[in-house]
Amino acid sequence: MASKWDLTVVGGGIVGLATALKLAEKHPRRKLLVLEKERELARHQTGHNSGVIHSGIYYKPGSVKAETCVAGRRALLEFCDGNGIPYELCGKVIVATQPNEVARLEELLRQGTANGVQGLELIGPERLREIEPHATGIRALYAPTTGIIDFKQVAQAYAARFQSLGGEIRTSQEVKKIVPRNDGLVIEASEGEFHSRYLINCAGLFSDKLARLMAGTQHATPSTGADLRIIPFRGEYYRLVPKRRFLARGLIYPVPDPRFPFLGAHFTRTVKGEVEVGPNAVLALAREGYRKSDIDPAHILQVFSYRGFWLLSIRYWRMGVEEMVRSVSKRAFVKALQRLVPEVRVDDFIPSGAGVRAQAVSPAGALVDDFVIRRIGNAIHVLNAPSPGATASLAIGKKIVEMAQAAFSLTA
Repeated sequence: MASKWDLTVVGGGIVGLATALKLAEKHPRRKLLVLEKERELARHQTGHNSGVIHSGIYYKPGSVKAETCVAGRRALLEFCDGNGIPYELCGKVIVATQPNEVARLEELLRQGTANGVQGLELIGPERLREIEPHATGIRALYAPTTGIIDFKQVAQAYAARFQSLGGEIRTSQEVKKIVPRNDGLVIEASEGEFHSRYLINCAGLFSDKLARLMAGTQHATPSTGADLRIIPFRGEYYRLVPKRRFLARGLIYPVPDPRFPFLGAHFTRTVKGEVEVGPNAVLALAREGYRKSDIDPAHILQVFSYRGFWLLSIRYWRMGVEEMVRSVSKRAFVKALQRLVPEVRVDDFIPSGAGVRAQAVSPAGALVDDFVIRRIGNAIHVLNAPSPGATASLAIGKKIVEMAQAAFSLTA
């Protein structure tokens, strides 16, 4: 017999756990459940996160990303201060190395200022050398409020707080089927059935599959976002050998290409004292394709049969080729980094694993840049929550709870 719940969150990553926590704080009398398909929480995007606390520079003013990043950063730091989670506001420089990048740098300054980011400073080469002695550029944007943290530790703290408020978390529960009933939904998972009045989909790499699963049983139109597809991109990292970590004091980023929603390979100091460099962005051949050898034929067929993928490939083929070259050639990868820090050499780096980004792509072949949160029937679906999703997690969770209250007439 299926256990009964008022609301179920599918996905035990940082966004799902932040949403569950906000639900528990706002609705303490509700029976709340989190289902996670893995044996442990925060195993995928959260567990492979670069650990950057973003300040809100890159996002268009008025966008969901901009609003939730700035508010979420504030809420995140308050939560960490109250729960003893260490972090460091080490600062970041975004470095222009070519004259044609300066205008974009100035636009980032205007954008960040409009978003309420504090302390931004457009600097020249001398000031850049004071902050990052080994970085080289003609101008740079200094963001002193950017920080670093272990987001997996944050997610675990969210989970502990959620459980202390009466919420329940079930791991090893992959959702297989969702059956609508008059009084809610029956969620068929790998180790049981759960009867839930409402559902919130925070399944990350599998969020589109879950949305389509429900779209087949409930009314859905393109405006709901159910026609989006998650195309996973693997981001591969190296890290500096210990004796060369002095080359980066904080975070060193290139000026991003405004046509592409990835930030480019950069230097990131971690809370463990290491310095990671990367990532590139190459098509993953499995939804959880952390290695080049991870190949899922069924997933490849789904991707290659999606019209949006081919339109995307036509639009970005040149960038795609460049990313693939950097994936197979360490020397090419390092050459891109030498634009920022000329002193680095090939033998300064050792492999440091990879992460997989859940990137929503539209049928028109567009890389969806903003967060996408939509309602379909008795469910709310988080269909795109890339960076700064971890930084913004508490603000995203708050927004989802507000949506649920309005859509489902929730009371305390």
